[in-house]
Amino acid sequence: MSDNRHFSRRAFAGMAAALAITPTFERAYAQDDTPLKVTASFSILADWVKNVGGDAVDVTSIVPAGGDAHTFDPDPATVASITDARVIFAIGPGFEPWLADMVEASGNTAPFVEIIDGITPLEATEDHDHEEDEEHGEEEHDHDHEHDHGDTDPHIWGDVHNAIAAVEMIRAGLAEVDPDNADQYQTNADAYTAQLEDLDASIREQIATIPEENRKLVTSHDTFAYYANAYGLEVLGTALGSLSTEAGDPSAKDIATLVEDIQESGVPAIFAENVVNPALMQSIADEAGVELAPTLYTDALGEAGTDGDTYIGMMTYNTATITAALSGE
Repeated sequence: MSDNRHFSRRAFAGMAAALAITPTFERAYAQDDTPLKVTASFSILADWVKNVGGDAVDVTSIVPAGGDAHTFDPDPATVASITDARVIFAIGPGFEPWLADMVEASGNTAPFVEIIDGITPLEATEDHDHEEDEEHGEEEHDHDHEHDHGDTDPHIWGDVHNAIAAVEMIRAGLAEVDPDNADQYQTNADAYTAQLEDLDASIREQIATIPEENRKLVTSHDTFAYYANAYGLEVLGTALGSLSTEAGDPSAKDIATLVEDIQESGVPAIFAENVVNPALMQSIADEAGVELAPTLYTDALGEAGTDGDTYIGMMTYNTATITAALSGE
C-alpha cells in the first residue's frame, strides 16, 4: 500500500472508537465449508471476484452499486465491516485514495491485491488542453485539473482485456489464501474468461459499424480512455476535464470550448454517466445542439435488475448505447 495515505474526511480517532465497541473477530479460520470472506473496493471489481469465486466466496463491495468510488467517504460501520476479510481486492491507490487508511483503521492484515499492478496502465491526461488555446496564445484553462490519481489512469475496466488480466490476478489471490478451492477458482476463471473474450469481440464488431467520423466520445469525466484506446474511438472531451468526479465545476471558458469542439466535430450525441448528475451534460448538449444519449454505466455497476448490474451487462449496454447514439439512430 502506498505511503501517501490520507483518510477521506474523518479522523482516525473516530474510527478507533467505533471499532472498540464492535465485536472482536477470531483470527483463526476453521477449515470448513464456510465461504471465504472477500472484500472488493467497488461494484465492478466485486462482480469479477464473484464470477471467479462462485459459491466458495462471500464478497463484500465497499462502494455499492451506483456509488462513486472517487467521492466515497467510509464511515465507522464500513470500516468495521472489512475486519474479517481474508483477502482485499482494489484497483489501486489512484482510484481508491481512501482505502489504504480504511484498511489500516480496521486492523485487517489480510493480503491486499491491487489489480493495476497486473496491467500496463495508460498515462493520465488532461483532456481540456486544447490546441485552440495554443493557437490563440491563451493561458491554460482556469479549470482545476488537480486529482489524486498520480501519473496513471485507473479506469482500467474499459478495456475487456484488462478485465481478463484482472480475472487471473483474482484467481491467483483467492487460490493463495484458499488452496483447497484452487481448482474451482481455476474452472470459474476459465469459464468467465471465455465470456469476456466473446464480449470483447462483440464490442469490436459493434463499434466498427459507427461511421468513422463519428467515433468520438464526450462524457462527464475522463473515464473512457481505455475503452477508446482498445476499440478505436477518440475521447473528444469531458465536462469536468478530470479523471476524478471530485473535480470542481468547469469554468464558462471550458464549457464554451467544449461546446465549440462538439459542434466542429459533427458528432450527433454526447453522454452522461451513472455516477454524475446529468444536468451539466444536458446543458452542454442543448448548447451544442446535439442529443444527450441514455446514461452510461461508468465507474459503478447499476442497481440490481438494471441493464448494467454486471460487468458484462454494463459493457454490453454501454456499447449498444454508444453505437446507436453515434450512428444517429
